[in-house]
Amino acid sequence: MALLLSLPLASGQLPGAGRLQPPGWGPGLGQRDAAAAATGPGGRAIAQEAQAAKAALANLYTITPERRALLNTIRYAEGTWLGGSRDGYRVLFGGAHFVDLARHPQLTVTNGYSSAAAGAYQFLPGTWNEAARRLRLNDFRPANQDQAALYLVEKRGALARFDRHGLSHDVLARLAKEWASLPTLQGGSYYGQPVKDGNDLLRFFNAELSRQRAQPTG
Repeated sequence: MALLLSLPLASGQLPGAGRLQPPGWGPGLGQRDAAAAATGPGGRAIAQEAQAAKAALANLYTITPERRALLNTIRYAEGTWLGGSRDGYRVLFGGAHFVDLARHPQLTVTNGYSSAAAGAYQFLPGTWNEAARRLRLNDFRPANQDQAALYLVEKRGALARFDRHGLSHDVLARLAKEWASLPTLQGGSYYGQPVKDGNDLLRFFNAELSRQRAQPTG
């Protein structure tokens, strides 16, 4: 399910960190992680601010097979997977489709809840505008939606953990504040909405990861 338009936490207030380019599940934390761990919560926030600015200049997160499997799992939870169809990038809250990918459609739909969420990752307008501004994304095409989703994953403090260890209930819980369809550690939605079962999501992720890794590269 998409996030509610009326929930301010759904768009998040914390800045994102930067990009990571792991060769799978890298064992090292890297200089940024070591510095953040050494400086405590306040230092981590400062480090994330600096890295976010650097990421905005770099503009791109590397899409590894692992990250693609994660993105597809989020789509599966949000109801935009559609068997892997790219039509999922054109889904409005409630399941209707829009056509123009030049910008976020910003159409509020009432279907039990009222929401202007749209796209493969059901971005609220404010959430999309934040990510687009930080990453300098100039349209709503699928590749940019993928980049914005990874920005949100990192903003929630889950990307480095995911890159090191893969998808887990802990990673899902960190992302539950961003996507209402993902479960907290208690198994429910952070926003009291319908939620996917965590074990089901892990099964989907593992199957999708195997599929991604089996695809030819280059």
